[in-house]
Amino acid sequence: MLISVSGLAAELETASPPLLLDLRAAEHFAQGSLPGAFHLDLWGVSLIDTSDAPLRAFSWMIGHLFSLRGVTAERPVVVYEEDSGVRAARALWFLDYLGHPRARVLDGGIRAWSADRLPISREFCSPSPSEWHGSPRAELVASWDDVQQRLDDGRTRLLDTRSEAEFYGELVRARRGGAIPGAINLEWKKNLADDGRFKAAEELASMYAEAGLDPDQEVIAYCQGGYRAAHGYLALKIAGFPRVRNYTGSWKEWGDREDLPIARPRRP
Repeated sequence: MLISVSGLAAELETASPPLLLDLRAAEHFAQGSLPGAFHLDLWGVSLIDTSDAPLRAFSWMIGHLFSLRGVTAERPVVVYEEDSGVRAARALWFLDYLGHPRARVLDGGIRAWSADRLPISREFCSPSPSEWHGSPRAELVASWDDVQQRLDDGRTRLLDTRSEAEFYGELVRARRGGAIPGAINLEWKKNLADDGRFKAAEELASMYAEAGLDPDQEVIAYCQGGYRAAHGYLALKIAGFPRVRNYTGSWKEWGDREDLPIARPRRP
């Protein structure tokens, strides 16, 4: 699910290079991008009602945005941003959720690419739209109802990827502050090394095991709106967890709904 700078540079020299998607803000993309990359900023495109009909409509909309950038099932896709951050991870999760067979994140992003003195382009290309919208994989997403049904299920754990201040209700970004009952808090930033790349799989596996997560359990990741949760999704997959979901509505949906239970953890 990751590709190194050297690996991508080699693939771009082949007869069938991957499709590159730059997930940064437009003003950063305009300052220079990987050669041949298309811009796709999904920041702010969120869903706060994961009931069946809104979730299906949202999935179609995201698939349509990818099709406008020329994504097809036949061509590998590499997504990137400044480093291995939440923008790229969320795009990766969307592609995985929509059933793309080979989507990867450029580990370290354009920062690592530039550090290796590889070419940066300021020429803009026009994508050729495709008909691909993908087929959503229900096992990779969680709705509020999925989460509620699993609150007392010992086979499922909840991973809260927000900051400690959000988890402990000190920073309130919804109608209510706190956490989903039973959640384990491990902020997404801990997935990364100092250079902005993901930590090694063994290190991630050890970190999550120490936090109390078991690969034999299903894990549902959440944050405020599904962005940091997607980063947790990717980190867990790298660490060898086979069953991971992104609760894309996350705390904004859960915290706003007063009919859903919350916990107010206390700092140790």
